[in-house]
Amino acid sequence: MRIHCLGGGLVGSFVTRKLWEAGHEVHLFDIVNRTTPAHFHLEDAASADHTHADLVVNMVPGAIGHEVLKALNTGGHRIVDLSFSETTPDKLPSGTSTVLWDVGIAPGLSNMLVALAKEEFENLDNVTIKVGGNPAEPDGEWSYMAPFSPHDVIAEYTRPARVIRDGRVETVPAMDDLHPIDANGRRMEAFLTDGLRSLTNLNATAMGEYTVRWPGHIQRYQSTTLEPEELVEAWAFDETRPEFTWLEVKIESGNKTKIWTVEDRGRDGDSSMARTTGLVTYACVMAWTKQELFQDGVHPPEALPVSVIHDVIATLREEGVLIDETIA
Repeated sequence: MRIHCLGGGLVGSFVTRKLWEAGHEVHLFDIVNRTTPAHFHLEDAASADHTHADLVVNMVPGAIGHEVLKALNTGGHRIVDLSFSETTPDKLPSGTSTVLWDVGIAPGLSNMLVALAKEEFENLDNVTIKVGGNPAEPDGEWSYMAPFSPHDVIAEYTRPARVIRDGRVETVPAMDDLHPIDANGRRMEAFLTDGLRSLTNLNATAMGEYTVRWPGHIQRYQSTTLEPEELVEAWAFDETRPEFTWLEVKIESGNKTKIWTVEDRGRDGDSSMARTTGLVTYACVMAWTKQELFQDGVHPPEALPVSVIHDVIATLREEGVLIDETIA
């Protein structure tokens, strides 16, 4: 099968390689030269010819993700979208393509886990999602390095967050509800960010998504005078520095509580965020190469068939990502 991958950053290059290793004919498009085993095209993703692609995987930064998707949407493609653009794909004008969007760890896997709980419990009283990719140890500075586009991280910190309270969608300031948490034995901090996206359409009483950082990081950001480009440099990813990605999805329904925890520390030169995010994307693409997931339209990850969601979880576990499920 011929697959076109758009964007070859940390996550994009990982997904491209995994699809190539799976035996597909993979073409990577980027405006920056990338080292890849796939066929490489140094050209703009939106204007490139994707006529002969069986699947297109949009992994460009969020700032341009929606514009690229709009261009693709008129081409009759099957599209897996990982751009996490501020304007979500469900706002696309009608087109001829079929889109599966937000297929990362959170949003993405988190949505799928909530969907499984929705099927099991029906009523969702409270859903709390906490996620972060961080250095293994804090330091005396930012205690952070961006595992994906730093500009997308800044957007997380500045965009108002949508939450559900008393069954209604509300908007609160980004970085609201800052509080300490225990992240698998680590004392860290969590604050609200706009990660629910399509999950706000689920019938739940309360719901929120929190970004997790080492103590002091977000306070430093709130007081910084650095320009965005200076933050990009300050948050540069250091491949030699140990790091980890951690996700917790806690679902309460009546007197039942289910908690999913996901953790990865990277492997074989691939960062934990590239693996956790990229493996979800990879698993969704692979599922679509084997069966027709959707006939047309724009679909969030929680709309995937339950069997596919279980396959995504199995793929992460097979690749060494730790996933635990507990019921209280």
